[in-house]
Order: sequence, then structure tokens, then C-alpha cells
Amino acid sequence: MAQFHGFALCFLGLAATVTLPAGAAELEPTFASAGSTSLASISNDPELDQIVVRASRITELQQKNQALDEARDKVLLPSAAATTYNIDQEALQALPQGKNTPLDKVLLQIPGVSYDSAISNPDFHVRNEYANVQYRINGIQLPDGVSALGPILETGFIGNLNLLDGALPAQYGLRTAGVVDITTKSTFDPGGSLDLYGGSWGTVSPSVEYGGSAGQTQYFLTGRYLLSNQGLENATPMENPIHDRTTQEKFFGYGSTLFGDSSRLTYMAGGFVGHFQIPDVEGQAPLGDFGSPTLSSTSLNESETDRFFFGLVALQTHHDDIDTQFSMFTRYATVDFVPDLYGDLAFNDVASNVVRKSLLNGLEFDASDRLSDAHTLRSGAILSVEKTQVQDLSTVLPLDPDGYPLPTPVTLNDYTAKIGWTAGAYAQDEWRITPVLTLNTGLRFDQLNQFVSANQWSPRIAVVYKPIVDTTLHAGASRYFTPPMQAQATQNNLALFQNTVQQPAIPLDDPVRPERATYFDVGVDQQLLPGLAVGLDAYYKRSTDTLDDGQFGQAVVLNQFNYARGFSRGAELKVKYTLGGFRAYANVSHEITMVKEVVSNQYLIGDPVELAYLATTYTYASDAQTVTASAGAAYRWHGLLASVDGIYGSGLRAGFANEEHAPGYTQWNAAIGQNFDPWRNQKLLTLRLSAINLFDRSYVLREATGIGEFAPQYGPRRGLFAELNQQF
Repeated sequence: MAQFHGFALCFLGLAATVTLPAGAAELEPTFASAGSTSLASISNDPELDQIVVRASRITELQQKNQALDEARDKVLLPSAAATTYNIDQEALQALPQGKNTPLDKVLLQIPGVSYDSAISNPDFHVRNEYANVQYRINGIQLPDGVSALGPILETGFIGNLNLLDGALPAQYGLRTAGVVDITTKSTFDPGGSLDLYGGSWGTVSPSVEYGGSAGQTQYFLTGRYLLSNQGLENATPMENPIHDRTTQEKFFGYGSTLFGDSSRLTYMAGGFVGHFQIPDVEGQAPLGDFGSPTLSSTSLNESETDRFFFGLVALQTHHDDIDTQFSMFTRYATVDFVPDLYGDLAFNDVASNVVRKSLLNGLEFDASDRLSDAHTLRSGAILSVEKTQVQDLSTVLPLDPDGYPLPTPVTLNDYTAKIGWTAGAYAQDEWRITPVLTLNTGLRFDQLNQFVSANQWSPRIAVVYKPIVDTTLHAGASRYFTPPMQAQATQNNLALFQNTVQQPAIPLDDPVRPERATYFDVGVDQQLLPGLAVGLDAYYKRSTDTLDDGQFGQAVVLNQFNYARGFSRGAELKVKYTLGGFRAYANVSHEITMVKEVVSNQYLIGDPVELAYLATTYTYASDAQTVTASAGAAYRWHGLLASVDGIYGSGLRAGFANEEHAPGYTQWNAAIGQNFDPWRNQKLLTLRLSAINLFDRSYVLREATGIGEFAPQYGPRRGLFAELNQQF
């Protein structure tokens, strides 16, 4: 206890030193006469002097890192006229599940982000686009995965999150529907927390985080384990899913070391391993071509194991006029879908063991040169090389001469290995024409060499105008070039499956091509009152070789294809309000996305009548939802927190050629939490109780009748959870 009191007194003295005015020495007797330890007596204690010096070094380290963070975010990677939505650490903790909220569910609280099943990967869509989202951690781009189930990144390491979409500046290429820009937590005093979270569906999820500093190095580590009987969306409307157990392990480590005042080496590593049972559907009947005709569809035992590991190293330099960041990254990812051999043959006439492996390595360089107060030039380049191995080991039923299945399975191995690469470079100029008007112009070039070779020059232009205080107008136009994901664009050997039940009804498999698009975006952000901000944004996109994906068959993996043409248009409204311990927000968007004529991997559609209809008619894309909304509020009073949030969707597409849509739905979540200080050491113990789908509304996300849908997926029923968090 003596050491603790000395530590507290030390920081009282340090605080007084920082806040006293120029004549502070004259005030020292006042402190002593009040019964407190004087500054002089503190300075004569060698142990306390050492702590004070250490605190000073921590503050200096923090200031240097903050300066480099600002240079990276504002100088190297500015948002220009992109539409930006921020969720800071306080807003993240205010969500009903706090840091136990999966990352994809955090993003659902952002305008224009709609909910989809985990099988869609990722299980959300930005402005109705497929999985065309890139992640950046501290300004460094994280390579794509290969179609894993659920979010692979842990929410616990996030210090701040921005979603950028709309007309992006030239440094953002390839995945352009949205940029999930994550800044990691920064913990300088040694410490962390232990967290135990659990509740409905047998959910148990302990996690730990720890951070600190040593010399010129700071670090942060976090890990999580999850066990649950609802790993993926329920395939039935019942309260408890059938055959849906999951175990997941996530890890993230971050470190940075300063070299002088102007250079920093940053290094990160992360991993995800997830084991999933594939949910079963009630009431399905075997096809009758193989096995028992009375086999129950709830007895199937399909599973999938996903792995994702990455490492990043970046060297950042900051000088008076020039900033640079050079990074190297590597990523290894696998997907292994294991069928129920007997059951899948009975219900589908085919059982496919699908394995996808991908190793990707790359380099990225960004630089900024402030030519004057009005001009800043930025440029950069990125190169990545990816090796993929895709294997479809299918056990299928052969066909007799009359085209009927024979009950004698054969096993076929469709294997493809490919080394592909992408490269890109950009240059842009930020010109502050007047104090209230900024013009950002840029040009980007991207080259793709995978199953197809293609390239594109992509001009970008954007204007930001601030006519009066608290009002910001932005407008931009961007040309985009989006390559397919190599592991999802692998062509099947259709000839291998001739004279089997897998023989395609449409024998066309043109290679998947990159999407090319022109994007326009305008918007306004207005601070109406202190704490009250509103924003309105509108966009239009026209594309050729429009990319889409879907699950075609019982294997829970995605395959990509192109539509010849597509367009999107929409508008978003957002409102935020903060006052003291109260914060609230509301967002609503209206969006239309339509496509026409499938021009690659046509065999995936399966139905020649549907393919012919798509060739002549604009129809809705699979991921199109017309109206999406979210809202939430939280109030913090001393150690008490009350929180509620909700989402609304008008329904994803369904039916022949996606001409129908699933019913609309609403889901509300709520929580109440309290901080305690049982140890009297300011290391708080937090108890939080939360409810997911508070009103227990059953709703369907996917009806399994649209393009690229195999089985239905329902939103979660009501779940009750408790969290116990101890700081240390």
C-alpha cells in the first residue's frame, strides 16, 4: 500500500507541475500547509523521481507518436472529398455489446451498410456492392482473403474506425466500395484487461488485451476465443439452430519503435482460425438417386475450417515538407469445406470437398511533398504477388445413356494452381485555391495479370468547399478498376464433369474480368448546433463487367462472375448528437442497384431460361437492398451506461432473376452496464448485461431463391449475454 500511495502522490505532484502558472514556486507552501506532500519532498524521493521521469518519457513518446499518426492520416492518406463516417473508441464501447460486437455488426451502424449472412463474406454490403471492401490498419492495406466465414479481424484492438466511400482519392485503388480505415489502440502505461463474455446458444468468449512501452517502443496485444452453438446464421426460423457449433481463435499484435523524432518502424501480425458446422435445414427430402429415401435433412454433418494469418512491417518518416511510408506485407489464407459424403449424395447427388489456399506477398510505398502552403503532391505504388491453389474433389453420380443418375458414385479432382499479380501507381495534387476551397486531382494506373490480363488509367477529381463556418460541401468523380479475387475467379474444368449430374446445363465459362466503373458523389455536412451534426450524400455509379458473387452448390464457398453492365444510385442521410454523457445517431439510405447480361462463368446460373432473361433485362443485383437504416443512443452517468441500437432493412433480393425481395425486418439491441472499483486501485471492474434482438422478431436474410443462394439464412433470435471485464 505504501508503494501505491507513493505512486498516487507522484502523479499528484506531476499534475501540479504541469498546471501551475509561471510563479508556481511561490505556491508550494500552500500545498504543504494543506497537509499534502510538497513538491520539494517528492523531488527528494529517488524512487518517486524515477517514476516521474518515466511518466515524462511516456508523455514524450506519446507526443512523438501522435505527431507521426497525424502526418500519416492527414498528409499521406487524406480522405479528400470521400464520404467519411467515424466511430471512435467511446462510440464503440457505447454499443450494446461493446468491444464484443463483431466488426461486421459495428459497420452496420454506418449509413449505406446493409446486413447479409456470414456466408456472403463479408456479411455486410456497402452501397449494395458485393465484397468490394478494403481494410487498412494504421494506413497499411490488408490483403484480401479467400472467402472465409464471418469477420476475421478482432474488434478489441480498434482505437478508431473510419469508413470511406464515394469518390475516393487516387491512393485508394482496387477494392473501392468502401475503405475500412482502422487505427489501433495505443497503450503506453503497462496494463490491459481480462474480459469474459457469454450467454445464449452456449456462447463463451474470453478475451485479453495488454499494452505498454519500453524505451522508444510501444506495443499492444489482444486475443480472443469463441465457443458458440450459433456460429453462422440460422437456416431455420427457430430459436436454436441445428448443427451450427463454432470455435474461433483470433490474435492481433502491434508494435512500433521510434528512431529519433522523425522515423518510426511499425510491425503488426494477426491470425484467425475458425471451425464451423454448416447449419442444417428441416423438412428437405432426398432426391432419391442415392441412399435412403427417408434420410433426415437435420442429420447432415458438413463443416468448414478457415485460416487467415497476416504480417505487416512499415517504415514511416516525417520531415518538414516530405513524408514517406514504405511497407511490406504477407498473408496466408485457406478455406477447407468438408462435405457429408453420404448425406450430400442423398440430397444433392454430389459431395464436394473444396480447398482454397492463397499466399500473397507485397510492397507498398506512399510519399507526400508539401510544395507550398497551397500545394501538396502525393504519389505512391503497390505491388502484390499471389499464389492460389484451388481444389474441388467432387464425388458425383454418373449418368446413364438416357441421362438418368446411376447410384454408383465416382470421384473427380478439379485442381488449379495460379500465380498472379497486381500493380498500381498514383500521383495526385491537393491545391488549396482559397482558404475555403480545395481541389484534389489525381491519376491512377493499375495492371492485373491473373486468369486475364488487363489495365486501366483512372483519373480522380474532387472539390471541398467550406462557404461558412460549420458547413462543408464536397463533390467528386472517380474512375475505378476492380479486379476479381483470384481464388474466387478460378475457372472449373467443365469437361471433367461431362456425363455426370454436375454436367452444366449452360456450357459457357468465359473468364472473370475486372470491373470498370465511373463514380460520382456529392454531399454536405453541417454542424447545426453544438453537438448536433447532420450530413446528406448522393451518388451515382455506372459500370461495365460488373462483378458479383454467390454460393452455387452445397459447398459454402463463393464464386465470382460478371454482368456486362450495371448501375447504382442512392442517397444517404446521417444525424449525430452528443451532449455530456449522452450520444445518439440515426442513418437512413435509399439505394437502387441493377445489372444486365451475365458475361463470365455463365454456367453458374444453371437455368438457361434465367440466363436468357438476364441477357435482355435489367434486374436487381443479389446484394441490392432498397432501404437501409440504423439508429442508436447511449447515456453514461458516472459509472453507469445504458445503450440501445437498431437496424432496419427492406429485404435482400429473391426469386427468379432477383425480381422479388425478402420481407423487411427490424432488430433492436440493448444493454446496461456498471463500473465498480472493488480493489480501490482505479482498475475498474465492469459488468454489462446485453440483449440481441430484444423483441425476438424472426426474420429472413436470404430466402435461397435468388441468384447465387443455396440455403436460407435467418437473423438471430433473442439472445441474452453478460460481460465481466477487469482492468489490470
